[in-house]
Amino acid sequence: ILGGTAVFAGTRVPVKTLWDYLEKGHALDMFLDDFPTVSREHALQILALAQEKLN
Repeated sequence: ILGGTAVFAGTRVPVKTLWDYLEKGHALDMFLDDFPTVSREHALQILALAQEKLN
């Protein structure tokens, strides 16, 4: 958490940024290329957590 915003662990990248990319139709790889401090593993964990919460 950074200033009340959820961020990827060890980064200053808000988790919401991932959702913004995906909502615009961008691929996960594009997000990871633009934010190299976020690991694929962390991004996939966030997506899995969201899927779990929706089910």
